[in-house]
Parts: sequence; C-alpha cells; structure tokens
Amino acid sequence: MEKIDDIDAQILHLLQVDGRAKRTDIAEAVGLSIPSVSDRMRKLTERGVLVGTHAALDAKRLGYDVAAFVFIQSTGSEHYAAFVEGVTAMGEVQELHSVTGDGSHVLKVRVRNTTALERLLARIQALPGVRGTRTSLVLSTHKESTYLPAEPMALVPTRDE
Repeated sequence: MEKIDDIDAQILHLLQVDGRAKRTDIAEAVGLSIPSVSDRMRKLTERGVLVGTHAALDAKRLGYDVAAFVFIQSTGSEHYAAFVEGVTAMGEVQELHSVTGDGSHVLKVRVRNTTALERLLARIQALPGVRGTRTSLVLSTHKESTYLPAEPMALVPTRDE
C-alpha cells in the first residue's frame, strides 16, 4: 500500500507554501540529501499526489476585476460530456464542479468587467443541456487557497486504480 510519511508530508507542505523553493532548501528543512528529495518529489509526482507547481497571480492587478459563481440548471444528463467539454474550454472558467442541491454544476469565473461576464454567460447558456444559470458576484475575497494539509497516511486509491 502506498503511503505518505512524515518527510513526504513536510515536502508537500514546503512546496505548497513556496512552489519555487529550491531543492537545497527543502533538503535542509527535512534533513535529507538533494538527490533523496528529488527522488521523493519524482515519486510523489508519479503517484499522482504532486500534480504540479503553479504561480499564484493577482487577478485584480491583471485587470480581472469581476469574480463570480455561476450555478447551472441543466436539462438532464444526456448533454453532460458536451457541457463539461464546452465549459472546460472557456479560459474565464477557473473551476467547474458537479454539485448536489439547486443546480447540477457550479463554476467559478473571472472576467475583466460586467460586459465580459454578460458575454460569458451567453456562451454558457448556449451550451447543450443548459436550461438556465444563476450568478452570484463576488464583492470581496477574504480567503482563497489551494493549500491542503499533508500528513502521514495511506494514499486513497483513485477511480482509475
């Protein structure tokens, strides 16, 4: 059974705090050699735990002033694949989740202004299977994170395993 030990958890924490951390700094922090840290990072990637290192950008500084959550009401599941494919191709959509409750999906979107949001909503509403949308504009954000607490544990199998 694949596991994450204390050192793997520390490496994952350090990379989440600073994705540009040098392997020398990580090795020093966890008490291993640089080749050992590199090997652990490679194995974490191969096992699908470490899926990338990404830069966090300030959306407002880049002119994306409007964030919104768009709730989708669908006509049914017959257009599910086409809907997912269509929304995934839209660069303004940062997140796509299938949900329970009121609607079938929720999207997190970022656009430059309300005109761009209106155009994006028209494109979403034109997708097969979309009966309607309900949009909530974000007024301010107090916390936004992709950080996950990493701790020693057995890895949970994915659907593909």
